[in-house]
Amino acid sequence: MTIRSLSLFALALSATLAWPVLAQEAQIRKNLAERLPDFPKIDELSKTPIPGLWELRIGNELLYTDEQGNHVIQGTLFDTRAKVNLTERRIEKLTAIDFDQLPLKDAMLVKQGSGARKLAVFGDPNCGYCKRFERDLLAVKDVTIYTFLYPVLGPDSNDKARSIWCSKDAMKTWRAWMIDGVTPPKAMGACDTAAIERNSAFGRKYRINGTPAILFEDGRRVAGAMPAAEVEKRLAEAARPGKF
Repeated sequence: MTIRSLSLFALALSATLAWPVLAQEAQIRKNLAERLPDFPKIDELSKTPIPGLWELRIGNELLYTDEQGNHVIQGTLFDTRAKVNLTERRIEKLTAIDFDQLPLKDAMLVKQGSGARKLAVFGDPNCGYCKRFERDLLAVKDVTIYTFLYPVLGPDSNDKARSIWCSKDAMKTWRAWMIDGVTPPKAMGACDTAAIERNSAFGRKYRINGTPAILFEDGRRVAGAMPAAEVEKRLAEAARPGKF
C-alpha cells in the first residue's frame, strides 16, 4: 500500500469513527431544541468519562445530559478514584487567561519578599470579600501581586477607584483603604483614568463577573476570596510544569 493510500485510508477511518459521535450530537441538539424551546444556545457538546453522559457547555456554564437528551442534569461531576472535581477542572480551563497577556501596565504592583511568584487580582474598592482577601495576602511570602482596579459595584466604586489610581502611590492608597479603612484622598484636577476603563473592558471580554477575581501564572482563575494557605497551594501548583 502506498503512502497516499495509507493517508486516504486513515482519513476514511477517522471519518467513519467520527460519524456516530456527530450523529449523536445532532440528535441531542434536535431533541433539546424541540422539547425545550427556551433552552439556551449550546456552544459545545462533548462526551464525559461516564458512558452515555454528555457535557453541555453554555458559555462558561456546564450542564450534563444523556445521549438522547431525555434528561438534563445540573451539578458537579466528581472522579472518586482520582479525587478530582471534573466540573471544576473543566471550568478552570474554560475561564483560563494567559498570564502573559494581562495588561500589567494598567495594574498596581506590590512585591512581597523576593517577589519570585506572581498573581493578579481584579478588585472593587467597595468589595468586602476583596478587603478580607487583601488582609490574607499580607501573609503570602515571595510573591509579586498585580492589582487591577475593577469597579463593578456602583458609582461610588468608580469614584474611589479614580481617587486611588490618581493618588501619589496607588498601591499604598489601595491597601490603606482596603486593610486599614483610610479613605482615599479625593482626586483633584486632571488625571488619566483610561487604565480603569481598559480594565473594565478586559473584564467584560473575559467574563470577570465578580470580585475578587484571582489569576495565577498557569492561567487558572478563582472567583472569590481564599485564605493565605489556599493561595500558597495554588501558587505552588502554578509553578509545576504541566500541572494544569
